[in-house]
Amino acid sequence: MKSFPNQIPIFPLSGVIYFPETSLPLNIFEQRYLDLVNDSIRKDKLMGMIQSKRKDKGLYKVGCLGKISNFQKSKDGRILINLTGITRFQVLEEVKNSKLYREFKVGYEKFSLDLEPILEEINTESLMKKAKIFFKKSGLLLNWGEFNKIKKVQKINTLAMIAPITNEEKQKLLESVSLKEKVKTLEDIMNFYLHEVNSNNQTIQ
Repeated sequence: MKSFPNQIPIFPLSGVIYFPETSLPLNIFEQRYLDLVNDSIRKDKLMGMIQSKRKDKGLYKVGCLGKISNFQKSKDGRILINLTGITRFQVLEEVKNSKLYREFKVGYEKFSLDLEPILEEINTESLMKKAKIFFKKSGLLLNWGEFNKIKKVQKINTLAMIAPITNEEKQKLLESVSLKEKVKTLEDIMNFYLHEVNSNNQTIQ
């Protein structure tokens, strides 16, 4: 398994779930996160993204490590970056520091499959059919022709990231250890919403 730092800076962000092999554009303007990005650029370009909880402002225990690319500074002091997902991690403990941003000790062992080639055959045909129906009923447009050109892992993670579902459901997908488990969970979630839509339509009629 490739070695990654066991202590990383973390950018907590409510409502944004970030997966391996996906890209996330970020517009950085708060001083603490400007410091975080500048320090990361000087070091190894690595930073963690994790979802903050809405209720108690705490953090979930699983996030995603990303590598900064397309670093640009704007005239008004903002930094525009693109973050490319590498692997998920578990938060072990927070590290006290004198910086404006937070750092944590993390472990990658539970999600070692993120860095391994997918050996098992995973059938995504049913998931893709459901996704097209689900996205259409939700009023979301996706260029399926272009989408189908990307590789399977990226396709599944992108659907999990952009699907119109709750933050808690996306977090559940993020914490699904295997790709097979993630596909089943995502399909179950979509089935639930599609069943709700059908039930509502029947009631209206």
